Amino acid sequence: MNEIEWDTSQAIRIRPGEPADAGAVLDMLDGSVVWMNARGNTEQWGTTPFSTTPSLVERIHRYLTENAAFVAETGGTPVGAVVLDTGPAPSMPIGPAGEPERYVRLLVSDRRHSGRGIGAALLAHAAEETRRAGVGLLRVDCWAGGGGELVAYYERQGFTPTEPFLSGTWPGQVLARRIGDLPG
Repeated sequence: MNEIEWDTSQAIRIRPGEPADAGAVLDMLDGSVVWMNARGNTEQWGTTPFSTTPSLVERIHRYLTENAAFVAETGGTPVGAVVLDTGPAPSMPIGPAGEPERYVRLLVSDRRHSGRGIGAALLAHAAEETRRAGVGLLRVDCWAGGGGELVAYYERQGFTPTEPFLSGTWPGQVLARRIGDLPG
C-alpha cells in the first residue's frame, strides 16, 4: 500500500453514508484484511478480500442503503465508516439487549490513516446519534482473539465488556456503552 501523507490542517468530517460509498468502504475493508494478515492475524477477517466475496459486497451495499451509515472523510476523501442498526445481526449468537439500543454493525478506517483518531471520532458520532434518537444504550461486538487488543480499544472508547460469545471457532465479545443526557 502507498503511504498517504496526512494533512493535519484537514479536520475529520462525518457525513451520512450513501450507496456510492460502497467502493471506498470495501477498499478500507480490503486494506484492513491485508494489514491484519501482515501482522499474522488471519483469524479475525480471514485472508480473502471483502471485495471478492459477493455476499460481503452485498452486505456493504445493504448497510449503506438499509442502515444508518456514516462516513468520515478528510479533504473530501473517505477515511472511515460506521454503520448503526437497532440490534445485532439475526445471525449473531447473541440476542437483543431487552431495551432500545443502537448497535455498531461495522466500524472500519483506512489503515493508511491509522492513529489519527478516525475510529474514535466515528464512535463518538455513533454515541451522539444514539443520544439524538433518545436511546440510552450503544452496543458493539468484536473479535476477542489475538490477546484482546480490539476489546481493549473499545474499552478505551468508553465501552464495557458484557458477554463473550463463540461463533463457530471465532471468539467474540459484546461491549456496551451507556449514553447519558438523553433529550427529555
